[in-house]
Amino acid sequence: MVSAGDFRNGVTLEIEGNVYQIIEFQHVKPGKGAAFVRTKLKNVINGGVVEKTFRPTEKFPQARIDRVEMQYLYADGDLYNFMNMETYDQIALGADVVGDAMKFVKENDTVKVCSYNGNVYAVEPPMFVELQITETEPGVKGDTATGATKPATVETGATVYVPLFVNQDDVIKIDTRTGEYLSRV
Repeated sequence: MVSAGDFRNGVTLEIEGNVYQIIEFQHVKPGKGAAFVRTKLKNVINGGVVEKTFRPTEKFPQARIDRVEMQYLYADGDLYNFMNMETYDQIALGADVVGDAMKFVKENDTVKVCSYNGNVYAVEPPMFVELQITETEPGVKGDTATGATKPATVETGATVYVPLFVNQDDVIKIDTRTGEYLSRV
């Protein structure tokens, strides 16, 4: 059991039959009245974000989230196939569970599959990936003073905005959380 006074970012809790992860929390001690904890919670199953306030003495059970490293094997229609690296068990997840997580993931890359009570609810790609650019316009020499960007298609089919000096067939590093270009490799 976790009391509201002990809330930390990233902790997962069971509240009113739902599983929430704490995104933000703030202890508030007003001049009059009792202290309270203001939180921003993300529902880990459907992704919705809610704001709630709690008394510091309220307690909630901590939800156990299992994160298993799995290798992405291949896509078959709208099913994505993964293999557990230790047991070699394979699972297929639908596009509704995977969502946009596979936008920057190639075959044979390692991802984390998140489940609660045996039900998979999300796939977490690696934080940074290195992908080759398959299609982009050639950069114009000398047009870099403004920090301009251009669209580029990477080998997974996703579109990333890159600086003008990046060319086709370059390998770039991408932050998968934001989809932003970080550097050339």
